[in-house]
Amino acid sequence: MVCTMAFLRALLSTARMIRHSPPLSAGLSADDAVLLDAPDERLSPALVAAALGDHEPAARLLAATREAADWENRDRYLGRLVTFARHRDGWLVDWLAAAPRDPDALLVKAELAVHRAWESPARAERLKEVGPLITAAAEAAPLDPVPWRLALDHARGSHATHTAFEALWEQAVRRSAHHYGCHVAALRYLSAAWYGSHRECFDFAERAAEDALPDSLVQALPVRAAFALLLDPQAMTRSTSVLEERIDAAADAAIRLSAAYRPGDPWPAEVRNLLAYVLLARGRWAEALDQFTLIGLHATSFPWSSVSDDALGRFLDARDGARLQAASLTPIRNRADRGRPRGHYA
Repeated sequence: MVCTMAFLRALLSTARMIRHSPPLSAGLSADDAVLLDAPDERLSPALVAAALGDHEPAARLLAATREAADWENRDRYLGRLVTFARHRDGWLVDWLAAAPRDPDALLVKAELAVHRAWESPARAERLKEVGPLITAAAEAAPLDPVPWRLALDHARGSHATHTAFEALWEQAVRRSAHHYGCHVAALRYLSAAWYGSHRECFDFAERAAEDALPDSLVQALPVRAAFALLLDPQAMTRSTSVLEERIDAAADAAIRLSAAYRPGDPWPAEVRNLLAYVLLARGRWAEALDQFTLIGLHATSFPWSSVSDDALGRFLDARDGARLQAASLTPIRNRADRGRPRGHYA
């Protein structure tokens, strides 16, 4: 009887998948339309120009963010420009030659040097060598918190003490109390993978989220703490109900934050991608599918590159998995179907 019931459940699950998968796919973008880390309308011209060796659009873009104190976009655009420069940096070399004291060029130079140092087998030693570049970028733009976010990342890799890290954190939040990138850098330092623990990570993330501005991405910090825990198999085997409750509470808070933004908005795309991953890990298939629908075309490298060398492929596979699992749990007949004449195989 047990085997028969298991077989019947499998048949019903398959029937549900077949019936409900097409409707549940209606709000999802086609696979070949999804783009990984697609630039927005401000960044795209700068990247195209950089590919042609012209640094001027990138210079204008970063100068505009600095002058407007648009620190969140400044940090985001910096990361994308540096990712491009890691493979093609001729435009940056020309920019530094033309304007060696430009605060924006110095910031790109410092971030690129830190990225390259992180990739070195002698990471700690290389990071110590690039410290003066971060100082130069910070001194060139005294009000900018982004060099201090870079300093926090640098401190993590160069084994800075808690005291030294706290001093850098004070400088960062003095310039922008709610800067998302600085908070992410602090969360990484406090993670179990570095100098803290999962509980410390959650404590910091939850306090920061409580203090965050309305609709700020800082409200999503707890779901980043949840992701770090989910990636630690040993911690998950020892996980208590309290930690699991914190994971679900983090996901619930991120769902509320996601709902504050329009579908397909590139700004919260990384948070939505991260949230979808956490929801899948918790078996919350329908809610994960909702996030994939809200993501639209905007797949992001993080978190998928943390679990696969093919971030876009992993995103698409996860999206398909959410759709199929959600379909398998949808009743074959909903309440509206009852009482309506149907064919024998309906």
